[in-house]
Amino acid sequence: MSLRDFVRSRCPSLLREYRASRLLFNGHLQTAYGVYGDFTTVDRVVYDRKLIRLVDGGTLSLDFTPPEDERYLPDDTPIVVAFHGLTGGSNEAYVRSIIAPATAPVHTGGLGYRAVVINFRGCAGTPVTSEQLYHCGNTDDARQALMYIARRYPTARLIGLGFSLGANVLVRYLAQEGENSRLAAGCALGCPWDLHSVSYKLSNGAWLDRMYSRTLAHNMATLIKSHANKLANNPKLSEALPYLLALPSPTLWDFDTFYTYEHRSQDAQCPFQSPGDFYRWASSHNVLSDVRVPLLAINADDDPIVRDLPMDVGGNPFVSLVVTRGGGHLGWFASDKEGILKRRRTRWVKKPVLEWLRAAGEDLAVELPRGRPLCTDGEYISEIGRPGLGYKEVEGGGKFSGETLRIAGLTKGF
Repeated sequence: MSLRDFVRSRCPSLLREYRASRLLFNGHLQTAYGVYGDFTTVDRVVYDRKLIRLVDGGTLSLDFTPPEDERYLPDDTPIVVAFHGLTGGSNEAYVRSIIAPATAPVHTGGLGYRAVVINFRGCAGTPVTSEQLYHCGNTDDARQALMYIARRYPTARLIGLGFSLGANVLVRYLAQEGENSRLAAGCALGCPWDLHSVSYKLSNGAWLDRMYSRTLAHNMATLIKSHANKLANNPKLSEALPYLLALPSPTLWDFDTFYTYEHRSQDAQCPFQSPGDFYRWASSHNVLSDVRVPLLAINADDDPIVRDLPMDVGGNPFVSLVVTRGGGHLGWFASDKEGILKRRRTRWVKKPVLEWLRAAGEDLAVELPRGRPLCTDGEYISEIGRPGLGYKEVEGGGKFSGETLRIAGLTKGF
């Protein structure tokens, strides 16, 4: 069975038209509601945070749900591994909107799965313990987090779920790993795909485009300011920090002229010559042909941030791209009846994604274990053949409610 036929048979919601909420009739309104709407009373999730220290000294926080002391799940229960958007985290409403029903017990209508959100360096309260943050082209942090998850639950199949920038990281990871991916399948929501196109068009477009660009850059600047003392130990960043912190209302392109492309990665020797070079390298549309596990991607045709979509999916039969008419950036809000007269807004995309997660968790033929063999390298756990990567668990973390986590100064929803 082709992936197209598999998706059509397992995700019937995708065959029905998405109808946007009447008051949120364009992509800007859909996106704005996702940013400014109040979602504190819905999709509540209790997380149990684990911290891992990486070989380079950095720290990631992994938020698991449901906590093991609250509900028992067999070790082979499928695990949804979520990748958040730019400066986001496990607290984001768009993340919880999928994680909550995916991990709810089967008898209440949920999938009964386990989930974990990988919070990147400095995000969602994750401590910064090295001179590096993260960036849109970095898949090494995700790779090391997946080592930890796979070792903790070696008999569970892992299913990737990426949102916006996290979707870009997910797709790049799948492409780089090919058949060695620890993830058995993936789902990418609102993936930006061509980062050069996104940043250039937002930074040089109309005033509304530049507003989005400045909002995203402001989030990054806020994150950097809150960890400036630690990041100042990075020789490259120490030179750039005064310029970064002095920029008045920078766009993404302005910001990344000083910041992002100075970073180094295992698979690219930086610094690049320009932000444009970095964006082209960090994009995911140009590596789609290398993905070797089933990947469902969903984008909206009126997304004000993502304009250019890889409609040919790189000619890859492992990839299926669905484009909805409307939905904005990570919005997809629709109206459902609640009683006789009252209506409530819900995220339409929740249903097809849950259908996909159920199919990936139960219907796909998957051989375990996946990925390169793990080994012990001193006090770190690493993959054979990758001595520069590895992790060890450290103290910290604990239980908390996702909707209560607040990060000062950040605009949520991206």
